[in-house]
Amino acid sequence: MERKQHIVVQLDAHRVGMDVDANSEPLYRQAGVMLNKLYQTYRRAHREASAEQLWAYVALHVGVNLYADVREKDMEPIKNKLHELNELMEGKEK
Repeated sequence: MERKQHIVVQLDAHRVGMDVDANSEPLYRQAGVMLNKLYQTYRRAHREASAEQLWAYVALHVGVNLYADVREKDMEPIKNKLHELNELMEGKEK
């Protein structure tokens, strides 16, 4: 069983405490840095937006990127099979 570690990640004005696997602790901290950078980017672009709206922009940004990555991985077997079929067809044409 993984050893748990309590960490606190600062997300703009919010301190988020949680228990995580000790090996995953650096990932949480790096994710916090990334989220803060995104938040600041959206804050500069949308000066009148509330903190809730800004975090919604951040969540949507991360969600779109995650969805694109998952979709790309889901397509990998199809891309591989198409590549194999193309190679077979090219071999028959020679």
